Amino acid sequence: MTKSYHELIIKYSKDIKHITNIPQKEIEIFLCNILNINRVALHKDINSPCSCEDQLKIFVDKRATGYPLEYIINCVEFYGEKFFVDDRVLIARPETELLVKQCLKILKSIKNPKLLEIGCGSGVISIILSKYIKDIEITATDISSSAIEVSKINAKKHNIKNISFVQSDLLSDIKRKDFDIIVSNPPYIQDDIKLDKPVTYEPNIALYGGKNGDEMLKKIVKIFYQTDAVWLVCEIGYDQKESLSRYFKQFSIKCIEFYKDYAQLDRGFVLEKR
Repeated sequence: MTKSYHELIIKYSKDIKHITNIPQKEIEIFLCNILNINRVALHKDINSPCSCEDQLKIFVDKRATGYPLEYIINCVEFYGEKFFVDDRVLIARPETELLVKQCLKILKSIKNPKLLEIGCGSGVISIILSKYIKDIEITATDISSSAIEVSKINAKKHNIKNISFVQSDLLSDIKRKDFDIIVSNPPYIQDDIKLDKPVTYEPNIALYGGKNGDEMLKKIVKIFYQTDAVWLVCEIGYDQKESLSRYFKQFSIKCIEFYKDYAQLDRGFVLEKR
């Protein structure tokens, strides 16, 4: 006998309750993805018979291994927009929306700004900034050609044409230096840190930043001082404020502002040259 959506939500939520604290919601998300409807529409027909249990079970079985939900449905929501993701790129976190907000505060005061993003991943940061700052010119780089492919998918999905995506190890393949602002959410986890199971499915190259975790951040600061850019905005690890503050002392700086995330942990900095 064919079960209703409600019955299947109850049934399969038990299979992933060891992975997530919102198992019923995740089953609903899977159903909405399979049916191409929103959750309001799903709940209107919640007691109707479900004809997609086989596909739902495939999703649930994969999720039960710890595989990220976003990779299963190939979608992540960031800054109110939906983006394509798969295991070629890092899954954008809500904390990174704070990085975008810091950039927007600066960009709104610059006429025809030129922005460089280092390590663009899925492209979410550059794409959101291009939506809010209409006269912006963006160069977005990533060492991973696969990440560049995903960024281009998202740019096409959002009809964005003012971003140049370039595969490059930092700025090795970027000749221009005339940027106003550089932004980056680089890898900043220490190499010996053991990750939670779901995070292990994400690309290591986008997560691990070196023995101390802040090596890539320091490289980006040094690159910043080799360009014309006045502003640098970076996301950091919660425990890296002190080491970075010491490192900054060797540079000519007008202003440094560290900002916190939703848990009141140090999560990034805004640096302005003299």
